Amino acid sequence: MIIWQKLTAVESIDELIELSAQKPIMIFKHSTTCSISQTALARLERNWSEKDVPQIATFFVDLLSYRSVSNKISESLALKHESPQVIIIKNGKVIHDASHMSITFSAIRDSVRA
Repeated sequence: MIIWQKLTAVESIDELIELSAQKPIMIFKHSTTCSISQTALARLERNWSEKDVPQIATFFVDLLSYRSVSNKISESLALKHESPQVIIIKNGKVIHDASHMSITFSAIRDSVRA
């Protein structure tokens, strides 16, 4: 089971990038009205294995309610905005970025282990 921490403040993004020096950070950008986003989220949660990625911190952005947070993520990390989108940050750098049905637990696990 994924324990999501909700991202609701633009100011949190710089703090997360700094925190990624201590442990990998995963951000899931989600549109609550998009069926593809719902499917990607459900598939990720269904396949999640905490024992395979015990060190990762997981954060969730509701794009409809917190679009400014999503925009700040894209701007700060120089990434194109997508939805759904999963981003892994380690040591201040994006080590994995996937969207839509390319979001998989195995890719996340492998990027964190590398």
